[in-house]
Amino acid sequence: MNKDFNYSNLKLGIIGGGQLGKIMSQKAKKMGFHVTILDPTFNCPAAQVSDKHIIGGFYDKEKLEQLVQESDVTTFELEHVDTTILKELFDNGHSIAPSPYVMELIQNKYEQKKLLDEKGIPVPAYKDVKTPEDLASFGFPVVQKSKLGGYDGQGVQVLKSQEDANTKAIQAESFIEEMVDIDKELAIIVARNIEGEIKCYPVVEMLFDERVNICDSVMAPANISKEIEEKSIEVSIKAIQALDGVGIFGVELFLTKSGEVQVNEIAPRPHNSGHYTVEACATSQFEQIIRAVTNLPLGSTKLISPAVMINLLGEVGYEGEPFIEGIHDALEIPELSFHFYGKSFTKPFRKMGHVTVLDDDINEALNKANKAKQILKIKGSKEV
Repeated sequence: MNKDFNYSNLKLGIIGGGQLGKIMSQKAKKMGFHVTILDPTFNCPAAQVSDKHIIGGFYDKEKLEQLVQESDVTTFELEHVDTTILKELFDNGHSIAPSPYVMELIQNKYEQKKLLDEKGIPVPAYKDVKTPEDLASFGFPVVQKSKLGGYDGQGVQVLKSQEDANTKAIQAESFIEEMVDIDKELAIIVARNIEGEIKCYPVVEMLFDERVNICDSVMAPANISKEIEEKSIEVSIKAIQALDGVGIFGVELFLTKSGEVQVNEIAPRPHNSGHYTVEACATSQFEQIIRAVTNLPLGSTKLISPAVMINLLGEVGYEGEPFIEGIHDALEIPELSFHFYGKSFTKPFRKMGHVTVLDDDINEALNKANKAKQILKIKGSKEV
């Protein structure tokens, strides 16, 4: 991978044009870089703030090659992408980070879990599903996961009984995990640059909307002991070293009722659990990935203030052109920052924006964030 870049005229390519790509592009533009994004959607969020938009799908070999050829370094805001052409380009000396080989491994959640397990990193007990009988291997309840394509709660099914296994099981290549007795769901953003320098952000706690298993809010820092914090950081660093990854990685962790820390899964890109870093940390995750993939020194991950981030999801019962309800009242809440992604279409549970609230007292930050959540609604132009 090329380590020598002309930073006064650096061309950055981003595969994906959603909200993560948008904020990455904004940070890259602040540093004076030229940004080209690849996304199939006209006027997608990242296209609104980038220099160039190549309209094409993430499995369009020709458009992927065009992006890489036109860029000094290419990175990702999503993992579901064709890696075959990217591996060829990478092997021919093009700078792509994380490498397409890392992306390919992470795309397959079973192979990802297997590698972590082989490297001695604690993960929930798991088993490949080859026959319908395998679903009952651990008894019930059990968690079934698609090997490929899962995202934002998709591709995960909790099977509580043999009847569930007969009627609700995922009909695709999958594996099962034991149902972990979870105390808290934690996450850490880990950055690693080309030189192998590593920095970790604070350990955070994620709370989920159980209707769709989407992360609902994030508390930074997590309310955990120093011992659990150190264990979480150690496990997460080992996981990224095992992958030999370059960039930003969202490491999702389970803290079990017995105090064990296990890796759930890893996202090879900026992560929902790191949105709070824009306002609350010395260097945001979105600037950090730019630094990491262009071989700049990693920025400080110091937490300047406790923070709570709340996702703004499309309201149930609405779709179409989005309308923001309650923005005036929400912005009266002290130390609240409002992010709207600029998506042209809303639907139930679609991530449309987020708010981050700072406060010296994390519980007060949570109260203010929950107040904002009650006020702010993203509705659509038609009821469904």
